[in-house]
Amino acid sequence: MGVRVNPKIEKLIKQFAKLPRVGNRAAVRIVLSILQTRDGRAENLAAAILDATENIVPCANCGVLTDKNTGVCEFCRDASRANGEICIVRDMGDVWTLEKSSVFHGRYHIIGNLLSGASGVMPEDLNISNLAERIKNENITEIIFALPNTVEGKTTQHYIMSVIGNNGVKFSELASGVPLGGDLDYIDDGTLSLAFGGRREL
Repeated sequence: MGVRVNPKIEKLIKQFAKLPRVGNRAAVRIVLSILQTRDGRAENLAAAILDATENIVPCANCGVLTDKNTGVCEFCRDASRANGEICIVRDMGDVWTLEKSSVFHGRYHIIGNLLSGASGVMPEDLNISNLAERIKNENITEIIFALPNTVEGKTTQHYIMSVIGNNGVKFSELASGVPLGGDLDYIDDGTLSLAFGGRREL
């Protein structure tokens, strides 16, 4: 860091810096804000993190994060979401992005990762073991892929299609409004709405 830092502060900074898209500079600002503002912020943050890690779990059906007391998320419990569509996304951040833009009104399936030989992510690392069962039990007619427009995203998409096979379900993906290499949370609501509304069948 270039300066002499108390080991406890340095340890805290390193923990924040491990978070996605935070980095060392932002971690330093966060930690200094917490430690220099004695308004209970640190205690509230610690309590909220502990509460969430103890009580939030993936939905047993789709992988969306939910309260462990329910076991099944709000989307899977909502009968109005049973419209025959499942949107396959990589993570919870993608769910929030789609919900914020209000472009999708069906149910989700979080796969948790993308196939990548370089990163060692193999098919068994994907959360898709119950996908075929969901298609049957929930009368799914369309699978919509909202995965990143990358080599890994396309590889994962084709693999999932091969696993599901030809069982009458329609496969589609977002239209070309999603840029090459683009993640959903970097796309504005207007572009995302056009990409989702103009999705093409595979």
